Amino acid sequence: MRAMFTAAVCALALAGCVQQPGMRTASAAAPEAASGIGEDARIAAIVSAMSLEHKVGQLIQPQINSFTAADMRRYRFGSYLAGGNGGPGGDEFAPAAEWLKLADAMWEASVAPLPAGEPIVPTMWGIDAVHGHTNVVGATIFPHNIGLGATGDADLVRRIGAATAAEMRATGIEWDFSPTIAVARDDRWGRTYESYSEDTATVAKMGAALVEGLQGGKGTPGFMGEDRVIATAKHFFGDGGTNLGVDTGDTLGDLAELEAIHARPYRDAIDAGALAVMASFSSINGEKMHGNRALLTDYLRGKLGFDGLLVGDWNAHGQIPGCTNADCPQAINAGLDIYMVPDDWKALHANLVKQVRDGTVPMARLDEAVTRVLRVKARAGLLYPQAKRPSERAGAGTVLGSPEHRALAREAVAKSQVILKNTGVLPLKAGASVLVAGKAADSVAQAAGGWTLTWQGGRELGPEKFPGATSIWQGIRAAAAETGGTATLSADGTYAAKPDAAIVVFGEDAYAEFYGDRKNLAFRDEEGLALLRKFDAAGVPTVAVFLSGRPLWVNRELNAADAFVASWLPGGEGAGVADVLFGKRPATGRLSFTWPNTCDGHPANEPGSGLFPRGYGNDLGNRTATGRLAEDCAFLTEQAGVELFGNGRLASGAAATAGGTAIPNLLGSAGGVSAKGFDRKRQEDARLVTLAAGSSLTVANPNVAGGNAWRVAYALDDRPAGPVRVSSGGRTLDVTSQFSTAAGRDWREMILTDRCLPAAGSALTFATDAPLTIKLAEIARVDMPAGTDCSF
Repeated sequence: MRAMFTAAVCALALAGCVQQPGMRTASAAAPEAASGIGEDARIAAIVSAMSLEHKVGQLIQPQINSFTAADMRRYRFGSYLAGGNGGPGGDEFAPAAEWLKLADAMWEASVAPLPAGEPIVPTMWGIDAVHGHTNVVGATIFPHNIGLGATGDADLVRRIGAATAAEMRATGIEWDFSPTIAVARDDRWGRTYESYSEDTATVAKMGAALVEGLQGGKGTPGFMGEDRVIATAKHFFGDGGTNLGVDTGDTLGDLAELEAIHARPYRDAIDAGALAVMASFSSINGEKMHGNRALLTDYLRGKLGFDGLLVGDWNAHGQIPGCTNADCPQAINAGLDIYMVPDDWKALHANLVKQVRDGTVPMARLDEAVTRVLRVKARAGLLYPQAKRPSERAGAGTVLGSPEHRALAREAVAKSQVILKNTGVLPLKAGASVLVAGKAADSVAQAAGGWTLTWQGGRELGPEKFPGATSIWQGIRAAAAETGGTATLSADGTYAAKPDAAIVVFGEDAYAEFYGDRKNLAFRDEEGLALLRKFDAAGVPTVAVFLSGRPLWVNRELNAADAFVASWLPGGEGAGVADVLFGKRPATGRLSFTWPNTCDGHPANEPGSGLFPRGYGNDLGNRTATGRLAEDCAFLTEQAGVELFGNGRLASGAAATAGGTAIPNLLGSAGGVSAKGFDRKRQEDARLVTLAAGSSLTVANPNVAGGNAWRVAYALDDRPAGPVRVSSGGRTLDVTSQFSTAAGRDWREMILTDRCLPAAGSALTFATDAPLTIKLAEIARVDMPAGTDCSF
């Protein structure tokens, strides 16, 4: 075994003890028992003996695909992460054994001997295990938080946390970036399914339970044992309240009111012992959270009393005004302890070392941050000489997806099902012949949603990627056989013999984060609707099983179905759905979000609003009908309009100008603006446009006669370096903040209505005070329903 890693503790705390290679300590209590020195003094001794470079290393968290074990040995990163698309050796589908092997390699590199008796501090590995350890093939896939919120069962969540921790430890990973304790207040937000509820008290209860499950009960003998992992309450705070449900957007309002809604769950998570908190990408009243000292330090540390570590989100520090991913002293000075810097870690490390030396970052602030990191490692059993390499810890190398864990997931699925409508077809009768339709029926990937093997998840992940999991169809087939009946799978709904009942499984495709942001809540995919109407016309009783990461406007489907079940994103144990449909388990799920009665997407969580209120749900014995629901929705079809630029060309009659000079077909240069072809979906179907400081680009068509709004498909790789404005019809809108939020978030759609740009004309102008590069794929005038919000 390589030399152990607390030489400084020996030298400074025990005055003269010498560490030798192979030296080991048997128990956690041994060092303090021998010296009589407490945790704070021991950590202070270690920090005082560390080099500046290695102190800074403790605050740098790169992703596994951007560094090597040799880099770990040199820089001594305090932690590292596996992103949603990361895996050992670049293989996101690597077997569990390879994850454990990598954990060992990085740990060994972090505890290699250092010269001059400098203390050695082991690293730790973090990952987003947000509904089980679902980055790894074979792990148990639990329902997402929105489904767990519908169970109302905090003890169930606590048990799921313990199971997740055990499966993480099997692969050598010690730190979970979970639970998300956002209070989602606008279901258009792409992370709504990561929220337990729109209700603050429910989120607080469930979040604290998951913390206890992951870490063990605070103050109990099992707290942070080898079968537990560090929990992270995220994203501090207000991420679920951003304006219009835009991911990484701005949460606006009276600060005291925002705290009451969005910060309360952090108090409960901290009381439950959460060792880490992750700062939010988003802003509070225009100020980026990663640079908000008043909230990160004064409020979180002072008022809430949090003494664990504060970690950043993926390059979020780079969105602070004046910062880049590689240079941001503002974040640590505001209170951040660990920079999550996936790829630019080397430059950030060098800049932080320089900034401590020149006083930009006070040495006291650096030592404070390092102390917090080491304190968490000590509490997690990862610091002192008793700490073991990952493969030597209890449970390491065990098989993922144990029968006990899968049974727990099945229980959670059953408890999360919410029956919105049932005219008597449920529970399905014993001995019935059942037809199962819909492309989602036999897709574990679609039932699992985002953050499953890949960041965004997706139906393209075939059954071979989910060994041991059960699709909803497989669960129904087994349940039907148990009752003496039969089940037949027919994705397109065709059949030879008329069935006694049909189950249609349909819903949202998988997504994560900003890819899931929506402009409205109209469910437009008509596959399920067509199947339901087909069976209804044939006189076949139907059950709609709706997979979604949020409540959606599905009035048409509710009208066409005899029973409608909100199944959420149940994960990998589809038998839990079948348990409820066939009456093997009671229907106890209740809505933790208000179900919308309109499709526009405006929040439906005001008292008395919504089609179904929070807390609604039917027992199997209840016969309920919704009455005939209105099916008109202006968002069901693409809005008609007039395109000025699209598919790589300016429309007939349209022109692009800069400084009064034309740029034919938006290719070439003029007036400080240059544009060249860019491949978005096919060759040069978009433009890469660079605007010099003080320049502007106008796209106009004087013949535009239709449309009441602008629609722009665009992408920004970097945040604006100065103010940016959009103008039309003699009115101007400052979009600097919105563009800063959109930067680095791939392609987005800008909708400009009279809510933000009244009297829109036949020309749209982009103007900037500083150099700006923007990708443009479409500029069009469109007709949008009255009252449509502006969005970016």
